[in-house]
Amino acid sequence: MGSAQPSAPIIPASPDCVGPLHPKAIEGLELFNHGHYWKAHQALEAAWRAETGPVRELYRGILQAGVVYLHLIRHNFAGALKVYQRSQKWLTFWPETCRGVVVGQLQRDLNRAVLEMQRLGPDYMAEFDLSLLKPIIYDRP
Repeated sequence: MGSAQPSAPIIPASPDCVGPLHPKAIEGLELFNHGHYWKAHQALEAAWRAETGPVRELYRGILQAGVVYLHLIRHNFAGALKVYQRSQKWLTFWPETCRGVVVGQLQRDLNRAVLEMQRLGPDYMAEFDLSLLKPIIYDRP
């Protein structure tokens, strides 16, 4: 996805994946899964601001994934690619599952969507298959 590799965030060797999700993160995941990506961004940002541990960067990565999906819906090729590249520094180094969120599947889904976007190119974004925008799998409390 582009030539520039994002720099990795500082995540401890053992990420903070044990414990519950912040209530605003749960709200954000639900909004994301209903296609309300901007509202999901706002809820996840609130969780990110309230959280003090490393998991706050996971929330940041998820909210960035929602922004990518929003750009895809709006046919904004450059915006989707830019935010996708930025999102990777917050999503890449988490284990498959963290605090019940299947981060690995989110990454695979996001990668698949961006690869399809790149295959289409900026002039054919209207042909993007919105069924590629998958919900986030997570353990609901």
